[in-house]
Amino acid sequence: MKFNSFAKKLSVLSVTSLLTLFAGGLNLSAQEIDKELQKEFTIVCGKHNFNLDPHTSSYTTEAQLLVGVYEGLFSYDPITLDPLYAVAKSYRLSRDKKRWTFELRDDAKFSNGQEINAQTVKDSWIMMLAKPNAPYSSLFDIIKGCRDFRYGKASQEEVGIYVIDDKTLTVSLENPASHLPKLLCMPAFSVVSQEPDVYSGAYCITSKSETCIILERNPNYYDLEHTNIEKITFVMTDDPKESSFLYNTGKADWLFGDYDAKSLIKNDDIRISAEFGTQYYFFKIRENSPWNNPELRQALLEACPWAKLRENTYVPASTFVYPLAGYPAVEGYLFTDSKNAVLMANEARKNMGVSEDTRFAIRFAVPDYDYIKQKAQQLKEAWTEIGVDLEIVAIPSWLYLDAVTATDCDLYTYTWIGDFADPLAFLELFRGTSTLNVSGWKNKEYDDLLDMASLYTDENHIKYLAKAEQLLLDQAMVLPIHHPISANVINLETIGGWSVNAFNLHPPKWFFKREVTDKIPNVVIR
Repeated sequence: MKFNSFAKKLSVLSVTSLLTLFAGGLNLSAQEIDKELQKEFTIVCGKHNFNLDPHTSSYTTEAQLLVGVYEGLFSYDPITLDPLYAVAKSYRLSRDKKRWTFELRDDAKFSNGQEINAQTVKDSWIMMLAKPNAPYSSLFDIIKGCRDFRYGKASQEEVGIYVIDDKTLTVSLENPASHLPKLLCMPAFSVVSQEPDVYSGAYCITSKSETCIILERNPNYYDLEHTNIEKITFVMTDDPKESSFLYNTGKADWLFGDYDAKSLIKNDDIRISAEFGTQYYFFKIRENSPWNNPELRQALLEACPWAKLRENTYVPASTFVYPLAGYPAVEGYLFTDSKNAVLMANEARKNMGVSEDTRFAIRFAVPDYDYIKQKAQQLKEAWTEIGVDLEIVAIPSWLYLDAVTATDCDLYTYTWIGDFADPLAFLELFRGTSTLNVSGWKNKEYDDLLDMASLYTDENHIKYLAKAEQLLLDQAMVLPIHHPISANVINLETIGGWSVNAFNLHPPKWFFKREVTDKIPNVVIR
């Protein structure tokens, strides 16, 4: 999921401590939950034109809402974000690991009372695959026939999703893919009704305006008994002081977005965590662009002022993939060598058949924030020394994602948060046939390495993915800047079912409120 980040100044913490800091307990028995406290829960987030279609949405704010109103075969564990059974109650794998058979719950229903069965799951997935603007649809290319169906070369009957009976669904894969249950947690692959305003998750959307979205419990949800909060309100504001005021006065239970730290009364409620993501710049392949030449791109990256680009970041990134445990070392970009960059640029010019005094123009499209414009200016100053003139093209932030495909620029910026704990969550962005690939870059060797990785479920899986990442970096397609951190404001003494995690995604089904008596020190009166 992608979004435009903003810079925050926070104390420096290690990655390990960021991941574990302020983790809240989740387990209380039903007897300990006071039903009278569960009437309403208020979340304050930044203003956003919500896309409420889980098949086409792509922002983290949207995902936070959608995990409340849609569910698929699996849902996220609220602490680890590992897959939990949801509409599915079990599955089994064939010996060759390429056929998955899912058994569905008998009591799964949509909010209108309609049964959720194997056919409705298949219909939902086919509907997603048929949408040309569904960003995650190519992740299903692991299923036989999906890629051809997306390209209009096959019918839906040729897609390897089979209804065996009312409660049994089989999926036939091109190659083994151990990460399939993790994919099926994502809102994009949830069960969506053909009818509007019908939901498969714990909540239903009952009201929507530009500043407020209200969710109420789904009366037909299979696990209604353990869905605690009756009503969840998303309040949207772009005023950090207003957000802090709402929290200080008890009108907000969770600040999920920007806030004014100086105005907060309880700074101890700020929850800091590292996110499974990377903020980076990337090239866009355009017809007859000199920046299609990897030698010229490599010269640019050799001249990049990396220290300046990464200053005031908390987890600087020299590589593209967020560093997972056990992932092989990949050589990234750490050092600036402007003299060598001049030599590299001149060698590229020679191989392109142009003179050494030829200057190249490059257009960098950035969201209209001072922070990112300052970074672009640093690039401009560094690259002019190697004969490259950078033009900064500022685009309103709310239009930026659409502008990546609609504007004629050479360089763009993303902050990408992975949706499942696998390097493929990042590397899929540059697969030649991926719906997530907005760069236009295609490299058969890279695609072949991703395909090889899918054949394995052991250490060979990440070995081939690391080779693919190394190729991507060597081709100088991405400029890694930093791994982002999230900052939420929530009191985990009074709120349960919420825990710091690397995706900053919190399924609201698990939320509950508890009353905590203020601790008053003993006073002796004489």
